[in-house]
Amino acid sequence: MVLPARLFALLLLSLLVSLSSYPGSREACADESPFPILPGLEGSVEFWKHVFTQHGRSELIFFDPRNPTRIYKVVEIGKRRNVHRIFRRERRKIMREHGLRSRKRVRAQRGVKERFATSLELSRKYLEQMQEIFREEGLPVELAYLPLVESSFNIRARSPAGAVGIWQFMRTTGRRYLRVNRSVDERRDPLESTRAAAQLFKENYAIFGNWPLAITAYNHGREGIMRAVSKVGSDDLVEIIRNYRSRSFGFASKNFYVEFLAAVEVAKMAEEFFPDLEYHEPFPLEELELERAVSVASLLKTTNVSRSEFLEWNPALSRRIGYIPKWYRVKVPPEKLEPFRVAYQQAAKHSFDGRKALSTCRQADSWTCYRVGSGETLSQIAKRHGTTIRKIQKLNQLLSPHFIFAGEYLKIPSH
Repeated sequence: MVLPARLFALLLLSLLVSLSSYPGSREACADESPFPILPGLEGSVEFWKHVFTQHGRSELIFFDPRNPTRIYKVVEIGKRRNVHRIFRRERRKIMREHGLRSRKRVRAQRGVKERFATSLELSRKYLEQMQEIFREEGLPVELAYLPLVESSFNIRARSPAGAVGIWQFMRTTGRRYLRVNRSVDERRDPLESTRAAAQLFKENYAIFGNWPLAITAYNHGREGIMRAVSKVGSDDLVEIIRNYRSRSFGFASKNFYVEFLAAVEVAKMAEEFFPDLEYHEPFPLEELELERAVSVASLLKTTNVSRSEFLEWNPALSRRIGYIPKWYRVKVPPEKLEPFRVAYQQAAKHSFDGRKALSTCRQADSWTCYRVGSGETLSQIAKRHGTTIRKIQKLNQLLSPHFIFAGEYLKIPSH
């Protein structure tokens, strides 16, 4: 496939050239939206606004996917679990009543009114800081509303496919921008993951040159949209939706951009659609970057903050973490920043320094010093040295035997 390969190379070249000159940072007309409702997508936007605001989870909306404004019927299903049986039965009825020959002309969508209202309430907890991140990157602040569609602003959201956090990053994509391992998963952090999303959006826009494709690529994948552009010979999302055929480019990908448009419109007029919302209070967080790894216990020792409260502020950290790695940005409320800064300075003085630890280990008679290799477990290390996990854990004051780091020095009991 020579053409896609060449296209890929050209697009990557355009990325390198244009990253420093993202046009979103330029002045635009006051009435010009960076997210146009493309001709032919108006009905789809209206359909999703109805799904978000008019129909609840107990309702099943039957519609024509080619023309979503054509709603055949809305069926009340309550809490019944046999939804597939109801769908098949109602689809047969609709096909007979409307003289339809193809099952593809009938699709059903459950309402999400309650969930959308809840996500709007929760969004205020993070929205202001998220918008500021996009603003600093020269990106439209409306992008901060995308989690309304992706995760309902649930920082603990996890999809069946393994996408995690507010921005629903898969592990592979997340590792391009974030720290993702057993002890730290920054996909769960609303600020770090928003920074990652901003970088991904900036790259997508630099490659595709328009927001409809840049946003669709967030859902379908950058290379997938590159293939679509190459096969259709157009960078018009409407043309791609109509003419691109791929098993992976299904209803969700085709509707991702219009769902985003509908979500932005509803969010900006939330009081009209949901007059009784009870918004969460904004919860701004300050950040303290660690230049050295320190233990959680030493950091909390003088701050009068419980471990559980600290981990609520820092959802990227594992519940069982013992040491916070260097360069991690600790999140704390503004009034706690200075106490944590002082606590960190004290903890850093006594934190585990590799050179000093190695020197001390060589001088001691009761232990030797061992540098942890990549992928090694405490069980393997204990077995190799003829000792036990419990003895190593006690000597090194490890809160958990599960979290040790490559490059870290451990004291190993001598026989």
